[in-house]
Order: sequence, then C-alpha cells, then structure tokens
Amino acid sequence: MAKRTLDAFFKPSTTPPKRHKPEPAESNNPETNNVPIEDTKPPSQHPSYPIPIAQLPSHIEAGLEHSTPASTPREINNQPHLDLLHFQPYIPRPTANELFKFLRRELPFYRVQYTARRGDTETQITTPRWTTVFGVDETSTFTQDNSNNLALLETKTNTPIPKTKYQCTPRPIPACLDLLRKQVEAVDNKTGYNFCLVNYYAGGDDSIAFHSDDERFLGPEPNIASLSLGGERDFLMKHKPLAGGNVNQTGRCVPAHEMTGPDGTGVTRASRTVSGGTSSTLSGSKVATVPQQIKMKLGSGDMVIMRGTTQSNWLHSIPKRKGKAGEAMKGRINITFRRAVVPGGTNNYYHYNVGSGGMYRWDEVAREMVLQDGKVERATQ
Repeated sequence: MAKRTLDAFFKPSTTPPKRHKPEPAESNNPETNNVPIEDTKPPSQHPSYPIPIAQLPSHIEAGLEHSTPASTPREINNQPHLDLLHFQPYIPRPTANELFKFLRRELPFYRVQYTARRGDTETQITTPRWTTVFGVDETSTFTQDNSNNLALLETKTNTPIPKTKYQCTPRPIPACLDLLRKQVEAVDNKTGYNFCLVNYYAGGDDSIAFHSDDERFLGPEPNIASLSLGGERDFLMKHKPLAGGNVNQTGRCVPAHEMTGPDGTGVTRASRTVSGGTSSTLSGSKVATVPQQIKMKLGSGDMVIMRGTTQSNWLHSIPKRKGKAGEAMKGRINITFRRAVVPGGTNNYYHYNVGSGGMYRWDEVAREMVLQDGKVERATQ
C-alpha cells in the first residue's frame, strides 16, 4: 500500500462523494408493485369470515387519514331528480392504487350464480364480475361481548338474534373497510352506513347492467356512496322513463362536464358549502326539462355519491369496455356504502354477493382469481 505524507491527511479529498441511488418513485399504475407490505397489526377475524382479513398497512392508513378528501367536490343537479356529489378524486391516486392492490389481495371474493325467472322461463345467470359484502341492516348490530368478540344482537333489545332471523350469515365490516366507511360518512354528512359492497371488475368484459338501488329495504331517498379504485371505467346514467315517454333515451351520452342548461346555455358553477368546505355546483338557469344521458370517466380514487331522489328516478351502469390493452385490461374495484333498514336487505345482499358457491382469492403469480381448491377461474359472462 502506498504511503501518504503528513500533508495529505490535511488536504481536502479529491474523490467525489458516493451518490446514493434514489429510491424508486411510487407507481401510479394500479397493476404494478404488487409485493405485499408487512405490517404488525393483527387481522380482523370473525367466525363468519372465511379467512382473517388484514388491516390496512400504516402507509395506506396514513394516506387516507391525512389526504382525504383530495379535491373539492362538485354537485351535479341540473337535471330532473338528479343529485350527485362528485369527487375527482376523493383519495389521491397513489394511495388509491395501493388500496386497490391491497383489497384485491386480501378480501375474499365470489363469482355468484343465481336463477332468474323471466315469464315462464328460468335462466341461470353468472354475475359478470367478482363480488363480496359485509354488514347487517339496522335492526341488528355487532356488539363486543365479554370475550372481546363481536356478537350479533337485536338493536332494540340488545339480545341475541333468533337463529331464524336471516337466511344468511351476516359479517361485520372489517377494519380495512370500516375506516373508509367512517371517512365517507363524515364528508357526506350522512351517518349510519351499515353495508359495504365490493365489486371487482377483472377487465373490460366484466360489467354491471343498468339498474337503480331503489329497493324498499333501503328506505326512502337513500344515499349511495360509490368509490372507484384501479383502472378507469365509464359510469353511465340515464333517467327512468317519464310519463308520456318524454326522456332522451336514444341520444348520445353527455359527459358531465359538457352538460348544458335547458336553453342550450353552458352549465354554470356556483359555490355551496359541503361538510365545512365548498363544492362546485353544476346548474343551468333552471333544471333541464328533458333529461340527458350522462357519462363519467371514473378513475382510481374518484367517488360519486348519489343522493335524494336520484335512485328512484335514474339508472346507472358500468358497461363492457372493448380493447386488448390499456385501461380496458386493468382491474377495477368499486366499493359502495349504503344503509339497509330491514332484514330483507341483509338477505338480498348476501344472496347476490356471496351466494352458495366457493370463495376465490387473488393470486399474484397467476394474476387471476383462484378458487381455494386451486382452480383458476377466468372472467366469464
């Protein structure tokens, strides 16, 4: 080894300092970075769960608690009976994409089959998306017992429910979804959501037909909060037929930002207070007399809250999306929060979102939903 003179020890080094390799930036692509992140919090467990359900990793929980809502909502109410609150986004995109990957990986999903009668004909239907559900109607409540377990009790009497009350086994909302429920309730000024429905659309072939959430078991003028995670999909709305058929069912779908007033004038924006902040209101000089179909592109983290008379007068859908690449091939999760008021709602939601078939989980290697006996199930219609 070469010797150094005494002066060399006091001279500044000419060797450039080592440059640290920057950490990779968080991806905005919901289909990448799928490696599970370890966390020390115990999972949510209950006898009604088919598996323990992990709690949110700390970085996702922090993102939700400190960064939502991520934008000022706008109200859309310039058409008959329409009352929407639109966040674009509600959850910041990077956090929303991490939440998408977490929920797809950790939740149990089902491909429900059921029989529908049309006239004298019975048809076997396979739900064209993956589903799961948690919650119970307001006549029952999950209450912590002396053993620190959640027991299902009658809300009014605080006594155990009769074994014959439900045709299904209600499941409490796990912690990873309950945090979202509480946050949505706070921004919506609507307390008491007791159901969380989760849909997973594996690709463009998965869909949901036009329908409205106007069942009697939801009570009058229900609020439905709908949160999108993952790939972008079109969200369509059209008015139910009016008396005399005076509704534009055949015209083109009008993007929400292009909607006009009844006189052909551009939609104006007004300011209105929502949960302590302000929201943009889409309104013309008066409400349009002939409803137009609406199309919104819902991206990861966006949320639409359908309020008031919307469900009793409007239909909504997620149509199939053509294409072999890009957004058409990305998975999407939709979470809806709602309140059921009678046991019929509980029976309905579990029948059509859990059913009696097997449970599936997302497999990171196969990139598919996998039945727990090992069979790979691809999206089918």
